[in-house]
Formats: sequence, structure tokens, C-alpha cells
Amino acid sequence: MIGVSACLLGFNCRYDGQNKKNRFIFDILKKNRFLPVCPEVTGGLPVPREPSEITTGNGFDVLDGNAKVINICGADNTKAFIDGAYATLKTFKENGITCCILKDKSPS
Repeated sequence: MIGVSACLLGFNCRYDGQNKKNRFIFDILKKNRFLPVCPEVTGGLPVPREPSEITTGNGFDVLDGNAKVINICGADNTKAFIDGAYATLKTFKENGITCCILKDKSPS
């Protein structure tokens, strides 16, 4: 089974309430079992929401406590992003996910 970012399948779960449906990925997945996920929503963030960015680092720095995920209004969303990432990882493990297709440039 393949784990895939829900926004790539047309779910309106992005920060702006939209999606990034990708026809190529959608067509590939027609022949496979897949599990849509949105770590941001799983972590408790609403749709729509203010866009967030990782400050001074990358995802590894966030997990190590050396960077934060801050939205454009200055709110710290680090906990929601970390919670969503770990919950998504747990879901992948529980469902035997062997491959992931995730949205690039997403802070999650």
C-alpha cells in the first residue's frame, strides 16, 4: 500500500482550503491500494489556516528542537506539525505502508 498526501489526490486540505491534485499521481494510484494523509490536519490544524514555514533549518532541526514552524501571523505551530508527523508515521506503520508520495515543499 502507498501513503500519499491527500492534497495530491484532490482533498481540499491545504492551508488555503484548496488542493494540489496531480493527475499523474492520481492515474498511477488507480492500480494500487493507497492511504491519503494530511499531517497538518492530523496534527490538529484547521482548513483553511495561515501558511506556516520552518524557521532557520529543516524538518530534522524541528524534530531536534533547533527550529520552529511559525505561521505568517507569528503563531508557533511546531507542536501541531510534530504531532501530525508522528501520527502519520504511526498510521503508515499500522497500515503496512511501504512507499510514500508526499507533497514537496510542505513544512510537514
